[in-house]
Amino acid sequence: MISIITPVYNGEKFIESCLQVVIDQNCLEVEHIIVDGGSGDKTVDIIKDKANQYPHIRWISEKDKGQSDAMNKGIAMARGEIIGVLNVDDFYEINLLNRICEIFQTLPEHSLIVGNCNIINQKEQLMFINKPSQLRTIDLLLGRRLNDDGIIDASFPVNPSAYFYHKSLHQKIGLYKVEDHYSMDIDFLLKAVCSSNVKYFNEAWGNFRYYPGTKTFDDSATGSSLARIEKLFNDYIKTLSLIEQWQILLARNINFTFLKIFYFSKHPERLLESIKQRLAQQDLPWISHK
Repeated sequence: MISIITPVYNGEKFIESCLQVVIDQNCLEVEHIIVDGGSGDKTVDIIKDKANQYPHIRWISEKDKGQSDAMNKGIAMARGEIIGVLNVDDFYEINLLNRICEIFQTLPEHSLIVGNCNIINQKEQLMFINKPSQLRTIDLLLGRRLNDDGIIDASFPVNPSAYFYHKSLHQKIGLYKVEDHYSMDIDFLLKAVCSSNVKYFNEAWGNFRYYPGTKTFDDSATGSSLARIEKLFNDYIKTLSLIEQWQILLARNINFTFLKIFYFSKHPERLLESIKQRLAQQDLPWISHK
């Protein structure tokens, strides 16, 4: 059985469509666990109404310590051996969950499987596709890389709608960090790839809404998410052996240089402006700041 966990707080705008997404999967081996953080809007009323119609929907509503805490509560409730996390404003591709059940039948215990994720804007238009085809620790720690389509992409899965794993994996690596409200999924992935059988599928699985008003977009707009992820990466690198640290730092520097060359080869008109900005930051007297 697959246990889909949805943490939510004041999510009346999306909760009904989120519930319907799982209903429309027509998967007999699924339960949808909704962990509400004590919403003050109509979220709970909508959940109650759907749960009365569909027995696969299970839910609780109580104050929690944030999204990670809600996810951990959902994991504790889960009856399935496979875990998926579906944020309230995201959705799956058609018939995905039956496909996931089929895949897991062939996999050993402690497996993590990853597919592609469509990144969607406010007009419900496709912006780009996250294709994290390389899933070693060193690959994740690159931060960004050139994907198989020749697009600069995040080196890690950007959204949990595009990955699933055995619940038993938490027995090896622990639960989500309760104090982490934003990058807990990346922290989980860094630990998981070292402790699981990891497999990538070049298939569209998840859909991630990324636009103003969503938690991830608003956090990214301030620059906070990049700084937080970089700190997480650096803290993780420090736990590795000295040789591994040097290997990763070298790989990151080479990758960063390559991406800059690739970017400016596509946008040569921006190179001169970038150079001017760099020189201006050094406050050299012969550089005009106009």
